[in-house]
Amino acid sequence: MIEKAAVSQGAVSPSADSVSAQTRTMLWVLLIVYIFNFLDRQIVNILAEPIKTDLGLTDTELGLLAGPAFAVFYALLGIPIARYADRDGTNRIRLISIALAIWSAMTAVCGLAQNFVQLLFARIGVGIGEAGCTPAAHSLISDSVEPAKRSSAIAFYGMGVPIGSLLGLIIGGIVNDLYGWRIALMLVGLPGLLLALVVLFVLREPRHLRPIAEASAAKPAQLSTGEAMREIFASRAFVYILIAASVTAFLGYGKALWTISFFIRSHGLSTTEAGLSMAVVLGVAGVFGTWLGGKVADKLGSRDKKHILTLPAYGMALAAPVLFLGYYMENWMIAVALLIVPTILNSAYYGPAYGCVQGLVRPQARAVAASIMLFGQNLIGLGFGPFLFGVLSDALAPTYGQESVRYVLYGAAWLGLIPAFFFWRASLRLSRELKSG
Repeated sequence: MIEKAAVSQGAVSPSADSVSAQTRTMLWVLLIVYIFNFLDRQIVNILAEPIKTDLGLTDTELGLLAGPAFAVFYALLGIPIARYADRDGTNRIRLISIALAIWSAMTAVCGLAQNFVQLLFARIGVGIGEAGCTPAAHSLISDSVEPAKRSSAIAFYGMGVPIGSLLGLIIGGIVNDLYGWRIALMLVGLPGLLLALVVLFVLREPRHLRPIAEASAAKPAQLSTGEAMREIFASRAFVYILIAASVTAFLGYGKALWTISFFIRSHGLSTTEAGLSMAVVLGVAGVFGTWLGGKVADKLGSRDKKHILTLPAYGMALAAPVLFLGYYMENWMIAVALLIVPTILNSAYYGPAYGCVQGLVRPQARAVAASIMLFGQNLIGLGFGPFLFGVLSDALAPTYGQESVRYVLYGAAWLGLIPAFFFWRASLRLSRELKSG
């Protein structure tokens, strides 16, 4: 699925064929890791209603568990961990393996929680573990894949978002109906401990594969945290992409949680029915949209760099009215069908956006640049999206009752025009700001 990788940034081994094989193996393993990342993070969405009933939670508390409990610690730890990942001597494979073991164990611990506070601290543990994954993974990919294929490669990794969400919806819905939400959390958490060992023993750090002559040569000067920050925020394109991606995450995480509750409350679906229905939308459509975004970005970007972000900009603008219609429909099957196209268009940003970010800075700042993006997406998006959607739902409940979530989602649909605008503004600066390496 990913084109042949080129030797870049010191990710060198004895032959081109072995480099290609190593890179493909790395991409597939990192994809699986990211699938577990989002499976463990997002399974709480399909389990929200049974958790709420069992523990007696309000919508605000439910939004807090799905959002800030995870996102605040994820965001705050992401930047220092990324600085560590950017150091030339850091083994990023070992870092990802340890992070995977921590978040997997804490996901299983969530299933043991007996009250809101215990579940809150367990979710914090999941966030702490997951903070060590994506910045290091993006840095690894960018060191191993030529710039012309970077959007596709990062989009391939990014397919872990919809695939993990899809599996979380299916597994969570079915296992909850059969055995309860506690078993569902333990079932998805524990296998990650085995995967952590696979990562550690199968993958190799590209920095350790350099020929002796290159390893002994002068290394590029490491950037201080202040220098890295100044270089990153000196890019106007980066700032626009950061705003667009953060608002996209705010809307995406909020909709991911509350659309499921919307179908359960407003359309009377069971958790299994809602999970399978949303698996089609968030999973299959999301996978296709993420893949399509990377492919279109590489193809159009080879002609003019500004077109790397064309699909995210115009796609999100087109998605807004269709998404509104989906939430408006009273027939749940028509509603699900109408959500498919907006999901494809709203998922297409991942590869182009993160691919651009990796090309806007030098290699010594790549993990930090990715971590700042994740800081915005998770603190603003995951931290406040589900939570504020829940607060608004509680505020509207006295007037609209069970339909309060529907009215929150109406507004969320039209707010998608905001990231569309900022992706368009960023696209106008790519030709002058993107680096060649």
